[in-house]
Amino acid sequence: MPTSRVPCPRRYLACDPRYFDVQYAINPWMREDAQVDVGLARHQWETLIQAYRDHGHTVETVEPVEGLPDMVFAANAALVVEGRVFGSRFHAPQRQPETAAYENWFKAAGFDVHEPESVCEGEGDLVPTGRFILAGTGFRTTREAHREVQEFFGVPTIGLQLVDPRFYHLDTALFVLDDENIAYYPQAFSAGSRDVLERLYPDAVIATPDDAMAFGLNSVSDGRHVFVAPQAHGLIEQLARRGYVPVPVDLSEFQKAGGGIKCCTQEIRP
Repeated sequence: MPTSRVPCPRRYLACDPRYFDVQYAINPWMREDAQVDVGLARHQWETLIQAYRDHGHTVETVEPVEGLPDMVFAANAALVVEGRVFGSRFHAPQRQPETAAYENWFKAAGFDVHEPESVCEGEGDLVPTGRFILAGTGFRTTREAHREVQEFFGVPTIGLQLVDPRFYHLDTALFVLDDENIAYYPQAFSAGSRDVLERLYPDAVIATPDDAMAFGLNSVSDGRHVFVAPQAHGLIEQLARRGYVPVPVDLSEFQKAGGGIKCCTQEIRP
């Protein structure tokens, strides 16, 4: 029988997709000639926010800024652990102005914000697991930022090398199910990083290539409910067998920019 899972109420920060568009290409999913259905994108985003609230979570929003089409991807703005905010320093010039917009929100909400010295893209590459912070590198966030993160939070920070440009952020290849386990796509990582993950999480949920390409690993879990792309059929079946409750939410319009559920979700951890 699957283990009984217990949800934990979460506090999330999101950004209205009012100005969402694909105006440039900074990852393999983006095409400058992509046609974005802004109305559909808004509907999908609102469905996600309502799903969070229906499951007992708090969602706050930051005001979008015209000219910043990727600001909807709130996860990249920071990492928040125990009420401490480690800010962002974006790799792509097109996204760099997002840093100030999110920093202003955090400061207005009463947080101090640490400004990183190295390129660092928040929860895109920094994934707290309870015992550790898993930290991706290879395409965006640098190894120097991993060291900054460990010094700032005092939490063991484990670097993982991403090798497939389609999985350019850690949160496209791995997500946390609860304090004890994760789901991930092994082929997104170097051989040594795969060995590390196997040692740390021998019972992890292993995604298929189809599930990974459907952005199934760009998911959010509250410990019981997993908000997941409905196209990730195999992953959904695995999660249900493990005692989790999949909550399918379609954010396919955002995949045109290389984003999904987690990309749109910043967690504020008390």
